[in-house]
Amino acid sequence: MHTAQEIEKAIRAAADPGRVKTLSGFFKTGEGQYGENDIFIGVPVPVIRSIAKQYIDTPLAELSILLHSPVHELRMAALLCMVEQFKKADEPQRAALYNAYLAHTACINNWDLVDLSASQIVGGYLEHRDHAPLYRLAKSQLLWEQRIAIVATWQWIRRGHLDDTLALADLLLHHEHDLIRKATGWMLREVGKKDKARLCRFLDTRYRQMPRTMLRYAIERFTPEERKHYMQK
Repeated sequence: MHTAQEIEKAIRAAADPGRVKTLSGFFKTGEGQYGENDIFIGVPVPVIRSIAKQYIDTPLAELSILLHSPVHELRMAALLCMVEQFKKADEPQRAALYNAYLAHTACINNWDLVDLSASQIVGGYLEHRDHAPLYRLAKSQLLWEQRIAIVATWQWIRRGHLDDTLALADLLLHHEHDLIRKATGWMLREVGKKDKARLCRFLDTRYRQMPRTMLRYAIERFTPEERKHYMQK
Protein backbone atom coordinates (compact mmCIF):
# COMPACT_ATOMS: atom_id res chain seq x y z
CA MET A 1 0.00 0.00 0.00
CA HIS A 2 1.28 3.42 -0.91
CA THR A 3 0.94 6.70 0.94
CA ALA A 4 0.11 10.30 0.07
CA GLN A 5 3.68 11.19 0.97
CA GLU A 6 5.09 8.77 -1.61
CA ILE A 7 2.90 10.19 -4.38
CA GLU A 8 3.81 13.73 -3.40
CA LYS A 9 7.51 12.87 -3.53
CA ALA A 10 7.12 11.40 -7.05
CA ILE A 11 5.10 14.39 -8.31
CA ARG A 12 7.49 16.96 -6.87
CA ALA A 13 10.45 15.12 -8.41
CA ALA A 14 8.84 15.67 -11.84
CA ALA A 15 8.18 19.38 -11.30
CA ASP A 16 9.42 21.89 -13.86
CA PRO A 17 9.56 25.41 -12.37
CA GLY A 18 9.82 26.82 -15.88
CA ARG A 19 6.21 25.84 -16.56
CA VAL A 20 4.72 27.42 -13.44
CA LYS A 21 4.11 30.93 -14.76
CA THR A 22 2.40 29.70 -17.92
CA LEU A 23 0.17 27.25 -16.04
CA SER A 24 -0.73 29.79 -13.38
CA GLY A 25 -1.82 32.23 -16.07
CA PHE A 26 -3.68 29.64 -18.14
CA PHE A 27 -5.68 28.39 -15.14
CA LYS A 28 -6.48 31.92 -13.90
CA THR A 29 -4.87 31.85 -10.47
CA GLY A 30 -4.76 35.63 -10.06
CA GLU A 31 -6.69 37.58 -7.45
CA GLY A 32 -10.43 37.48 -8.12
CA GLN A 33 -10.08 34.84 -10.85
CA TYR A 34 -11.71 31.39 -10.71
CA GLY A 35 -8.42 29.65 -9.86
CA GLU A 36 -7.32 32.15 -7.22
CA ASN A 37 -4.74 30.70 -4.79
CA ASP A 38 -4.27 27.51 -6.80
CA ILE A 39 -0.59 26.54 -6.75
CA PHE A 40 1.16 24.90 -9.70
CA ILE A 41 4.58 23.28 -9.61
CA GLY A 42 4.86 22.50 -13.34
CA VAL A 43 4.11 18.79 -13.87
CA PRO A 44 2.54 17.85 -17.25
CA VAL A 45 -0.71 15.85 -17.22
CA PRO A 46 0.78 12.76 -18.99
CA VAL A 47 3.45 12.56 -16.28
CA ILE A 48 0.84 12.85 -13.50
CA ARG A 49 -1.24 10.17 -15.20
CA SER A 50 1.77 7.85 -15.42
CA ILE A 51 2.59 8.36 -11.74
CA ALA A 52 -1.06 7.76 -10.76
CA LYS A 53 -0.99 4.38 -12.51
CA GLN A 54 2.10 3.43 -10.50
CA TYR A 55 0.29 4.22 -7.25
CA ILE A 56 -3.12 2.80 -8.10
CA ASP A 57 -3.38 0.79 -4.87
CA THR A 58 -3.09 3.87 -2.63
CA PRO A 59 -5.88 3.77 -0.02
CA LEU A 60 -8.71 6.26 -0.41
CA ALA A 61 -7.86 7.86 2.94
CA GLU A 62 -4.38 8.70 1.61
CA LEU A 63 -5.80 10.08 -1.63
CA SER A 64 -8.13 12.27 0.41
CA ILE A 65 -5.07 13.82 2.02
CA LEU A 66 -3.78 14.77 -1.42
CA LEU A 67 -7.17 16.20 -2.42
CA HIS A 68 -6.75 18.77 0.35
CA SER A 69 -3.35 19.87 -0.93
CA PRO A 70 -3.02 23.45 -2.19
CA VAL A 71 -0.87 22.05 -5.04
CA HIS A 72 -2.91 21.52 -8.20
CA GLU A 73 -0.88 18.60 -9.51
CA LEU A 74 -1.24 16.70 -6.24
CA ARG A 75 -5.02 17.02 -6.32
CA MET A 76 -4.94 15.87 -9.94
CA ALA A 77 -2.81 12.86 -9.02
CA ALA A 78 -5.34 11.87 -6.36
CA LEU A 79 -8.24 12.17 -8.80
CA LEU A 80 -6.45 10.19 -11.51
CA CYS A 81 -5.69 7.45 -8.97
CA MET A 82 -9.39 7.40 -8.11
CA VAL A 83 -10.29 7.13 -11.81
CA GLU A 84 -7.91 4.20 -12.25
CA GLN A 85 -9.25 2.51 -9.12
CA PHE A 86 -12.85 2.99 -10.25
CA LYS A 87 -12.18 1.08 -13.48
CA LYS A 88 -11.27 -2.08 -11.55
CA ALA A 89 -13.43 -1.63 -8.46
CA ASP A 90 -16.34 -3.77 -7.29
CA GLU A 91 -19.66 -2.10 -6.41
CA PRO A 92 -18.87 -1.29 -2.73
CA GLN A 93 -15.51 0.21 -3.77
CA ARG A 94 -17.16 2.22 -6.54
CA ALA A 95 -19.69 3.58 -4.06
CA ALA A 96 -16.86 4.59 -1.73
CA LEU A 97 -15.01 6.38 -4.54
CA TYR A 98 -18.17 8.15 -5.68
CA ASN A 99 -19.05 9.28 -2.16
CA ALA A 100 -15.50 10.46 -1.51
CA TYR A 101 -15.54 12.39 -4.78
CA LEU A 102 -18.75 14.23 -3.90
CA ALA A 103 -17.47 14.90 -0.39
CA HIS A 104 -14.47 16.72 -1.87
CA THR A 105 -16.02 18.82 -4.64
CA ALA A 106 -14.59 21.97 -3.09
CA CYS A 107 -11.13 20.46 -3.77
CA ILE A 108 -11.99 19.58 -7.38
CA ASN A 109 -11.74 23.26 -8.10
CA ASN A 110 -10.51 23.84 -11.61
CA TRP A 111 -11.96 22.84 -14.95
CA ASP A 112 -9.25 20.32 -15.84
CA LEU A 113 -9.73 18.47 -12.56
CA VAL A 114 -13.45 18.16 -13.28
CA ASP A 115 -12.99 17.18 -16.90
CA LEU A 116 -10.48 14.41 -16.14
CA SER A 117 -12.65 12.74 -13.52
CA ALA A 118 -16.37 13.63 -13.45
CA SER A 119 -17.51 11.43 -16.32
CA GLN A 120 -15.51 8.43 -15.15
CA ILE A 121 -16.46 8.52 -11.47
CA VAL A 122 -19.77 10.39 -11.13
CA GLY A 123 -21.09 9.41 -14.55
CA GLY A 124 -19.76 5.89 -14.16
CA TYR A 125 -21.43 5.38 -10.81
CA LEU A 126 -24.79 6.96 -11.63
CA GLU A 127 -25.23 5.60 -15.16
CA HIS A 128 -27.52 2.74 -14.10
CA ARG A 129 -28.83 4.45 -10.96
CA ASP A 130 -31.10 7.36 -10.14
CA HIS A 131 -29.73 10.43 -11.95
CA ALA A 132 -31.23 12.88 -9.44
CA PRO A 133 -27.84 13.72 -7.86
CA LEU A 134 -26.76 15.37 -11.13
CA TYR A 135 -29.72 17.74 -11.00
CA ARG A 136 -28.88 18.65 -7.40
CA LEU A 137 -25.31 19.37 -8.49
CA ALA A 138 -26.51 21.47 -11.40
CA LYS A 139 -28.54 23.61 -8.99
CA SER A 140 -25.63 23.98 -6.56
CA GLN A 141 -24.14 27.34 -5.70
CA LEU A 142 -20.67 25.86 -6.29
CA LEU A 143 -19.39 26.42 -9.81
CA TRP A 144 -17.40 23.19 -9.84
CA GLU A 145 -20.41 21.07 -8.84
CA GLN A 146 -22.35 22.59 -11.72
CA ARG A 147 -19.57 21.71 -14.14
CA ILE A 148 -19.35 18.20 -12.67
CA ALA A 149 -23.09 17.76 -13.34
CA ILE A 150 -22.92 18.43 -17.08
CA VAL A 151 -19.52 16.81 -17.74
CA ALA A 152 -20.57 13.66 -15.86
CA THR A 153 -22.92 12.84 -18.77
CA TRP A 154 -20.08 12.63 -21.30
CA GLN A 155 -19.76 8.84 -21.35
CA TRP A 156 -23.56 8.47 -21.41
CA ILE A 157 -23.60 10.52 -24.60
CA ARG A 158 -21.07 8.14 -26.13
CA ARG A 159 -23.54 5.31 -25.50
CA GLY A 160 -26.37 7.26 -27.10
CA HIS A 161 -28.12 8.32 -23.88
CA LEU A 162 -28.77 12.01 -24.50
CA ASP A 163 -31.80 12.92 -22.38
CA ASP A 164 -29.96 13.99 -19.24
CA THR A 165 -27.40 16.08 -21.10
CA LEU A 166 -30.16 18.05 -22.80
CA ALA A 167 -32.17 18.43 -19.59
CA LEU A 168 -29.11 19.66 -17.70
CA ALA A 169 -28.22 21.99 -20.57
CA ASP A 170 -31.66 23.54 -20.14
CA LEU A 171 -31.01 24.05 -16.43
CA LEU A 172 -27.67 25.72 -17.18
CA LEU A 173 -28.81 27.57 -20.31
CA HIS A 174 -28.61 31.06 -18.80
CA HIS A 175 -25.57 30.50 -16.59
CA GLU A 176 -23.40 33.58 -16.22
CA HIS A 177 -20.00 31.90 -15.90
CA ASP A 178 -17.90 31.20 -18.97
CA LEU A 179 -16.69 27.84 -17.62
CA ILE A 180 -20.24 26.52 -17.42
CA ARG A 181 -21.19 27.98 -20.79
CA LYS A 182 -18.18 26.29 -22.40
CA ALA A 183 -18.78 22.93 -20.69
CA THR A 184 -22.47 22.94 -21.62
CA GLY A 185 -21.70 23.88 -25.22
CA TRP A 186 -19.05 21.17 -25.35
CA MET A 187 -21.50 18.50 -24.15
CA LEU A 188 -24.10 19.72 -26.63
CA ARG A 189 -21.49 19.36 -29.37
CA GLU A 190 -20.93 15.77 -28.20
CA VAL A 191 -24.70 15.20 -28.43
CA GLY A 192 -24.52 16.44 -32.02
CA LYS A 193 -21.87 13.83 -32.84
CA LYS A 194 -24.33 11.10 -31.88
CA ASP A 195 -27.57 12.68 -33.13
CA LYS A 196 -27.24 15.94 -35.05
CA ALA A 197 -30.97 16.15 -35.77
CA ARG A 198 -31.76 16.02 -32.07
CA LEU A 199 -29.21 18.73 -31.29
CA CYS A 200 -30.73 20.90 -34.01
CA ARG A 201 -34.20 20.44 -32.54
CA PHE A 202 -32.84 21.49 -29.17
CA LEU A 203 -31.10 24.54 -30.62
CA ASP A 204 -33.99 25.61 -32.85
CA THR A 205 -36.07 26.75 -29.88
CA ARG A 206 -33.19 28.10 -27.80
CA TYR A 207 -30.40 29.50 -29.96
CA ARG A 208 -31.67 33.08 -29.84
CA GLN A 209 -31.42 33.16 -26.05
CA MET A 210 -28.33 31.02 -25.53
CA PRO A 211 -25.08 32.69 -24.49
CA ARG A 212 -22.94 33.07 -27.60
CA THR A 213 -20.03 31.11 -26.10
CA MET A 214 -22.25 28.13 -25.33
CA LEU A 215 -23.77 28.26 -28.81
CA ARG A 216 -20.40 28.55 -30.58
CA TYR A 217 -19.15 25.45 -28.79
CA ALA A 218 -22.36 23.55 -29.57
CA ILE A 219 -22.26 24.25 -33.33
CA GLU A 220 -18.50 24.00 -33.81
CA ARG A 221 -18.83 20.96 -36.12
CA PHE A 222 -21.63 22.44 -38.23
CA THR A 223 -21.12 23.74 -41.76
CA PRO A 224 -20.31 27.45 -42.20
CA GLU A 225 -23.85 28.03 -43.48
CA GLU A 226 -25.39 26.27 -40.47
CA ARG A 227 -23.19 28.18 -38.06
CA LYS A 228 -24.17 31.47 -39.69
CA HIS A 229 -27.85 30.60 -39.32
CA TYR A 230 -27.59 29.78 -35.64
CA MET A 231 -25.37 32.71 -34.77
CA GLN A 232 -28.02 35.16 -35.99
CA LYS A 233 -30.01 36.43 -33.03
